[in-house]
Amino acid sequence: MVNRIVLIGRLTRDPELRTTNTGKNMATFGVAVQKRMKPQDGSPDADFFNVKAWGQTAEYASNYLTKGRLVAIDGRMESRKYTDQQGNNREIWEVVADNVNGLDRPKDDAGGNAGGGGQAYAGGQSSGNSPRQPAVAAAPSADEYDPFADD
Repeated sequence: MVNRIVLIGRLTRDPELRTTNTGKNMATFGVAVQKRMKPQDGSPDADFFNVKAWGQTAEYASNYLTKGRLVAIDGRMESRKYTDQQGNNREIWEVVADNVNGLDRPKDDAGGNAGGGGQAYAGGQSSGNSPRQPAVAAAPSADEYDPFADD
């Protein structure tokens, strides 16, 4: 059996970081994924998912992602049942993210690296508390580029 989901969409709200009683970090946020074809019946043209992330992935989401950012999420679907305040039985489905990557730069980023632009830190893949800083090099001009040259 396989339970895997991959989403690319925009955050609908800022990640909310909480710490459990046992000291684990957890972040929750929403993601809207645009549908391939716009519905003709007037229904929303996006699907909305609730996402939960744990540990370093939660810290990354909380520190580097904000509402409106384009993200890629790799995780699994999970359902929970509970009883609401009125005594009704409820079931919700949410994505438990194993990896979260920022795919664009923040709008207020003036050229610095804040985990966007394809150089994003995927939670749980770094040995430190801060994201990896990629090496930045100037791209060669079109007439200087030789794909077969030895580096």
